[in-house]
Amino acid sequence: MSEFSDGRERVLTVGVAVARSGRLANLGDPLDFAMTLMEEKLAGAGSVGHRIRLASRDTRSSAEGARQAVDELVRDEDAKIILTLAGTRVLPAVADACEAVGVPCLSSAFPWQVYYYGRGADDNRPFDWTYHFCWGLDDIAHTFADLWERVDGRKHTVGCLWNDGPQGTWSRHPEHGFAPAARARGHDLLQPEPYREPATALDAHVTAFRDAEADIVTSAATGQDLALFRAQAAESGWRPRLITCSRWLAYPPSVTSTGGQPAQAGVGTLAYWTPAHPYVSSLDGMTAAELAEAYEQRTGRQWLQPLGLAYALFEVAAHALTTADDPTDRRSLAVALGSSRLRTIVGVLDWTAGPVANVATVPLAGGQWQEGTRHDYELAVVTSGQVDGLPVGGDLISG
Repeated sequence: MSEFSDGRERVLTVGVAVARSGRLANLGDPLDFAMTLMEEKLAGAGSVGHRIRLASRDTRSSAEGARQAVDELVRDEDAKIILTLAGTRVLPAVADACEAVGVPCLSSAFPWQVYYYGRGADDNRPFDWTYHFCWGLDDIAHTFADLWERVDGRKHTVGCLWNDGPQGTWSRHPEHGFAPAARARGHDLLQPEPYREPATALDAHVTAFRDAEADIVTSAATGQDLALFRAQAAESGWRPRLITCSRWLAYPPSVTSTGGQPAQAGVGTLAYWTPAHPYVSSLDGMTAAELAEAYEQRTGRQWLQPLGLAYALFEVAAHALTTADDPTDRRSLAVALGSSRLRTIVGVLDWTAGPVANVATVPLAGGQWQEGTRHDYELAVVTSGQVDGLPVGGDLISG
């Protein structure tokens, strides 16, 4: 809680809303791990006369649990700022709850158009309390188009396997989504009716893509739904030359495999953070490679892309707490977040540059899940995209 711990030092609490149970529990690992690493490092990172403390609550992988987590962090822990990561329904619920009670919130791992326009903001009416850093749906489209154009060096008819949730809906948006950016690159998009998630049958999509000779498929599906699509495509005797997929497919196969060949095998995806990214932490100088290695050594599991985003959440929170005019005042902290420009372990995050108020962007490169040496499947960087200084680690493999 926010209190004088020894008569002189005030403790400032950073609240963390993290999935520890429910369907997103595995995907809460990066934030949980980053919090463990940061507890000691942040203890001495506050303003003069203040100490930073971390407190967390389980979102239980649900919107209701997310709202309860925010309520408890504010009421019971006196959190001055709340951090969260990932979850198509959970992240917006955390942010909306923070907006409602008037506490600064910082989040990531969610395309910024879905976060911003999907929660009701517009260019003339930004949020008061909630801030975010991520890539955009248009950035995904350009990254995937870089991959598509490596297949025979031409433009393609691309089958779009969209769900009926927020990311699928906004990917189809005629102005703010994935579709206009992909079409601007000269590709034709075939967009059948969206499927309900989790999918039970995707044979209609398989038939539509096969009949239209769409040799590339793109999606934002879960590993489970993409595995179903690939199985039904194989049963029909048809296979696309390349699949590109964002969202859960940025995680290693050990997280989303449904048995047999993992859904990610050969899939092109986003490379937003890897051990090869040329970035260091603003707090302690830790490199991307060192963070990935620390995760593997301590957990025995394969590194995860969201590790970088999770670590950067704490970097930005510490920056706001040390630069705010009054770090004990939530409004002052919100102002500090909105004026932040910081070099982090995921690159430069700059809220003064937009693209809209409340949002800073993360650059993307193109990756593909290929058979590896240390792990069964590893994310190979196949295009450096928007990331200056990122080495390409492999060639794109297509059918």
